[in-house]
Parts: sequence; C-alpha cells; structure tokens
Amino acid sequence: MSNRAFLTPLLLLLAAASLPETRLAVTLPAGWNGDASGRLLLFAEPATAENAKADAVDTAEFGGKDAVSVAARDVASFGAARSATIDTQETAFPAGFASLKPGDYRVQAVLDRNGDYDYGGRGEGDLVSRVVTIRWPQRAASAIALDHAVQAIDPWHASTPEGAARAAAMRPHLHEERLPSVALTRFWGTPHAVTAWVLTPPGYDPRGRATYPTVYTAGGFGTTHARDIGRASRLYDLEAKREIPPMIWVFLDHSEPTGTTEFADSVNNGPWGQALTTEAIPALEARFRMDARPSGRFLTGHSSGGWFALWVMVRYPALFGGSWPTAPDPADFRDFTGIDLTAPNANAYRDPSGRPWPLVRDHGRVVASFEQFARLETVLGHDGGQIRSFDWVFSPRAKDGTPAYMFDRVTGAVDPTVISYWRDHYDVAHRIEAQWPALRHDLDGKLHLTVGTADTFYLDGAARRLEAAFRGVGGRADFTYLPDKTHGDLYERGGDPQALTKDIAWAMYAVARPASKRLVRSRPAPAP
Repeated sequence: MSNRAFLTPLLLLLAAASLPETRLAVTLPAGWNGDASGRLLLFAEPATAENAKADAVDTAEFGGKDAVSVAARDVASFGAARSATIDTQETAFPAGFASLKPGDYRVQAVLDRNGDYDYGGRGEGDLVSRVVTIRWPQRAASAIALDHAVQAIDPWHASTPEGAARAAAMRPHLHEERLPSVALTRFWGTPHAVTAWVLTPPGYDPRGRATYPTVYTAGGFGTTHARDIGRASRLYDLEAKREIPPMIWVFLDHSEPTGTTEFADSVNNGPWGQALTTEAIPALEARFRMDARPSGRFLTGHSSGGWFALWVMVRYPALFGGSWPTAPDPADFRDFTGIDLTAPNANAYRDPSGRPWPLVRDHGRVVASFEQFARLETVLGHDGGQIRSFDWVFSPRAKDGTPAYMFDRVTGAVDPTVISYWRDHYDVAHRIEAQWPALRHDLDGKLHLTVGTADTFYLDGAARRLEAAFRGVGGRADFTYLPDKTHGDLYERGGDPQALTKDIAWAMYAVARPASKRLVRSRPAPAP
C-alpha cells in the first residue's frame, strides 16, 4: 500500500473527528408505557441571566442575537431502546446547529404527537423534556429525556377572581353546539359537524317571543373551540354592563389540523361554506330565538377570522345584513402581505431587486421576512401552519392528492398555475371586479372593513386594493384605516381594549333595529 493510499482514509477520519457533534439522543419518559411517534422538535437558545429561570424554550420571537434555533425529524418509533436520535444539522431553522456560536445553550425537546404544533404549539398529550443546558459545540452526543406529557387545560379556568366571576355569570348563557353536516360527512366519508358556542344575552328567555340579532364570528389563526370561551366571556360582560346591545353571538370553530377552514368551500378541506349556510345556520335558528331575517344576521372576525367574515359576506350576500371584518387576511392576491403573486416570475422570498420580502413588522422595524416565516413553519411541521393553511383552503389538488403548494419552499418561486386557480376562486377583489353586476343588489353597502395603517402583517395594502376594486365598479363599502394601529392593538382606543368591538356591535344593531340609539351605561337596554 502506498503512503498516499494509507494517509487518505486517515486524514478523512481525522477531519471527521474534528467536526462538531450535531446529534442528540432523545428518550421516552421513564414511566411511559409503550411506544410513541410524531414530530420530534429540539429548541435551543443562548443561555443568559434573563432566561435562566424560564421553564420553556420556544419560538416566540424572530431575529435578534437570542433567536431560538429549532431542529426536527419525524419519528415513527422509539424502538426497543426507547430512544431516537435527532441530527440538528439536517432539518433546522434558521440553520444547522453546527453554525451556532460557541457557548452554553438552553435546550428542550418536544414530541408533537398530534402533528399540530404549527397551529397551536404544545398541546395535550405532547411529550416535553425539562430545559437542560448544553455546551455547544458538543464533544459527544448529548442525551435528553422527555419528562412529562402536556396536560389538558380547563378552558373554564380563569387566572383572576374577576375573570372567574365573569365566567360564572356567563356560563348559563353559553351553549355548546355540534351540528352534524351531511355535506362534510359525504366529503370526508366520516361523521363531521360544525362546532360552535352560542352566547345568549342577559335576560334571554327561550320561551319568550322576542328575537335577537345574531352575530356569526370566527377567531384568528391559532384560535380553538376551547379558547373561544374567553372571547365569549368578555362579550357577555359587555352585554351585562350594557356597553353593547343585546344580541346572540355564535363563535364558530374553523380550526382544523390543517389550519383554518375560513368556512370556504374547498377541494381540500371540504364544503364548509355550504355546511354553514345550508345546515348549521338553519339548525341554530330553529333552536334559538334568533332574528332569522337577513337584516338580523351579521358577520365579524379578526385576521383569518376577518377573511372568513369578508368571504362569507361576498359569497352569500343575500343571507346577511352586513359584515365587519377587521384586518382580514389578504383579499387581493396582487398584495399578499406586500407580494404581487400574479406578477410574472413572482417569488415569495425575494422582490424583483433581490431583497427579502418582509412579513412581520413592528411599526417601522422589520421583525421577520416571508422566507424566515415559511422556513420555520416547514421545520415545525408538515401541515397546520399559517402559510400552508392557505394552500389547504385556496389550492387545487396536486397529483398526489394533497393541496398544491403555492410556492416552492426552497426557492420561493410562485407557481403561476396555482395562483391562477387561487385568483379565479378566492380572490375577493377579483370577484368584485368580475361579478359586480350579479353581486350589487345584495352586497352594496354591506361591507365595513377596518385595518391599521401599521398592520403587523402588512394587511392594509390588500385592503386598499379591495377598496379600489369597489370604487372601480361604483360599489359602496366602508373602509377605515386607523392611523399607526397594528394587528394586535386595533381594537383599543383611549385605554379601552374593546372600543372597536363596541363600535361594531352598535353598528350592527342599528341595521337590525333602525330605531335604536347607542346607549350610555346608565340608560336601560332597548327591547330586542
């Protein structure tokens, strides 16, 4: 053997030995019976004095020197050894862990057993480790033990005595409804239902003759049926104090493992719009003392719930008396959080000059780019994230039967065929421009949209395009742009976090009961 032939494998071994160890072993809890599977996630953040006592490491923030890194892999089984190895260099955000600066890191492992981390984070049944400190780069593979399962949270639990009192007062008025859907059951081949909470106002008498205007609302991305109890409690408190008029509120659950359905008929999610309008609403109106006229039905919602309120109004204009969406997801795909998806050679990651498209801002400061958001979502899970959720609602099916990707997750290149389908089927501004003669009679004057000029996700841009579409066809719609308001503080005014809620409620009531006037708290509530 020549010296060269001998030295080559030796040099390779020495080079490999000098590389940092990027693998970690994750084991099942000591008392865990049986096997487990799911998406194994590893979170790491630089150890600092500020976070030393925190009991969790999670992706709460983008960017900055203390950004959280995440690695992931799918685990079908932990095997006889009850252990799974994760290589933090293979699937990771923002980069493989070999690029981490040397130092101490707080590390935590999570086994997402339901595949819904992208939607709601850690939930019931997920296995979680304690936070451990690991010196990086590792000299040898570390081991982390999953320590416990996440327990269910009582949705009725209140963190303050005041909150507990509100919940107790509301509880007799909050009714859980699971409304079987023939349309969804036929689509999926398994029993499906529309789930909702129905909140009746103080003084509601199921045997009385009075009927009440009814508001259908859905929450933003990340909302769940259980979390809607908190929203209902706040609204009931406002009704009890007579700060909003007496109406019935229906909190629709549009959360699915794939994201939010928006109650739009979809080739992927199924006929949710049909289920709502032809099955759920008639069933509820037969069960509760609802004003069953179009002038007594209303829509509202924020963010993804705002898109629901906008879409259902435009799709079924004769059924409702008005819609008050706030900061809705993009209603014009020529401004999809700033990106013109219809442009030739459109790219979701880079603008025509090559600069990153921003997605999240804090007033004038860019917090995260569209690419960062999409890449993190891809690491956290396969489905259920905000961006993938759009594919589930808007996209045609790909050849493998799954929703077609609107853009390539590696390059950011937008698929023009998919976008053409999106625009033809779900672009609200395009629908207004193309179908206004048919829509005008039932839709004109019924839309009232509010968004902040500093919206965190740049959603004011699409709203302005939608307004231009209405103006272009001579349609009437109200668009309000609140100066310097973001996605999170849009409803606050003068120290009142529910100011916009009150404005919207009274505006709806004025449509349903034209003779009514907005009350001050000291005056009695009007008869419904």
